[in-house]
Amino acid sequence: MTERDGVDTCGFLCVHEDVVAQVQRNLPQEEQLLRLAELFKVFGDGTRVRILYVLFEAEVCVCDLAKLLGMTQSAVSHQLRILKQAHLIKARRDGKTIFYSLADDHVAMLLRQGMEHVREE
Repeated sequence: MTERDGVDTCGFLCVHEDVVAQVQRNLPQEEQLLRLAELFKVFGDGTRVRILYVLFEAEVCVCDLAKLLGMTQSAVSHQLRILKQAHLIKARRDGKTIFYSLADDHVAMLLRQGMEHVREE
């Protein structure tokens, strides 16, 4: 290995065809990778991550979220709409109140593993 412009590079051209072939067989389609990138963009906003973490702890309504996060209900609703479009949260109506929770265990797992990774640093 050699270093050029601060990046490690191979000292000579040597493509490992077996590895390349295996990875190509297992690589998801481009559309799926783009959708995954969009999903992670949603996680790229601190406010949305805070909302998700509240929902990781409990099912709450917009009023609860606004109080917990020190935000207006309008600002919370805007972020909830984005999270719902990304299929990260779900809503349940109880009378006139709508309660929000994480969409499924996959979202909880992403939050849990992300926090474990952050705490390791």
